[in-house]
Amino acid sequence: MKHLTIIVPEGENNLSSIVGTYKIFTRANEYRTKAGHKAVFSIQLAGVSDEVEFYEGLFSVKPHTNIAAITKANLIIIPSLNHNYEKAVKGNKTLIDWIAKQYKEGAEIATICTGAFMLAATGLLDGRSCSTHWAASENFSRMFPNVQLQADKLITDENGIYTNGGAYSFLNLLIYLVEKYYDRPTAIFCSKVFQIDMDRKSQSAFTIFTGQKLHGDEVVNKAQEYMETNLHEKISVEYLSARFAVGRRNFDRRFVKATGNTPGEYSQRVKIESAKKAFENSRKTINEVMYDVGYSDVKAFREVFRKITGMSPAEYRSRYNKEASV
Repeated sequence: MKHLTIIVPEGENNLSSIVGTYKIFTRANEYRTKAGHKAVFSIQLAGVSDEVEFYEGLFSVKPHTNIAAITKANLIIIPSLNHNYEKAVKGNKTLIDWIAKQYKEGAEIATICTGAFMLAATGLLDGRSCSTHWAASENFSRMFPNVQLQADKLITDENGIYTNGGAYSFLNLLIYLVEKYYDRPTAIFCSKVFQIDMDRKSQSAFTIFTGQKLHGDEVVNKAQEYMETNLHEKISVEYLSARFAVGRRNFDRRFVKATGNTPGEYSQRVKIESAKKAFENSRKTINEVMYDVGYSDVKAFREVFRKITGMSPAEYRSRYNKEASV
């Protein structure tokens, strides 16, 4: 039987991802045994303390065992952390070292939401793809610049390392892992029992683009502000570089380094974020919104909108604004 370790980190972190993981894998085991098969995993919560408190002592978790007692783990799941990522990483060095050692000895690792910060601190994600909550992506990129962050993806799967997007999307990752370690029928059963959509690929529809502003490059900040306050204009890179007296190539390089996007990509994201808000809060037609954010070609607008959100403008408006779809 394989061993599943659900990590219980030190500190005020996320309880729901620990409980949810334990419940889903326990139910998967029960389904398998009732069907006459052996359970796939022995499941243990493990940490470095006998008890960890959550939500100012309102709840607590008592891990089954200490990580020092686990000689061989097959799958390790790291839950979501709190919003003070640096504190969470610094307070869990023992766990981080243990996770790195287990991976080198053959264990696979899965992270839930901002648990990616703990995994990235091991160095195992350097040069690899990773997802995390879209709201934490800027901090993640700042702390771990050698990781190939793909915050639009719901799940990444690379060399025995799995990561996922934010919040309760961890349920989709768990169903993905159940299918991988058990089988498709068990995954379908769990998805039905816990009412979780299967085969979701992206968290793009949930992303709120706020722009990467923590980089400290004043020229880039001014360019970002200009793009954000002149949505209706078609702004070229040549115009921006001239406006801020920076050579075109140098401007491009600085902008990508600071924001992770080319100026053109950033402009698209700003415009589409504004369009999303209009679809959510107004009864404007798709064409009206399109013109408001500086597009005149319906086909181009739809293509960019779908590329960024994973949905068409009509689908997005129907999902988030019931009045507009009447």
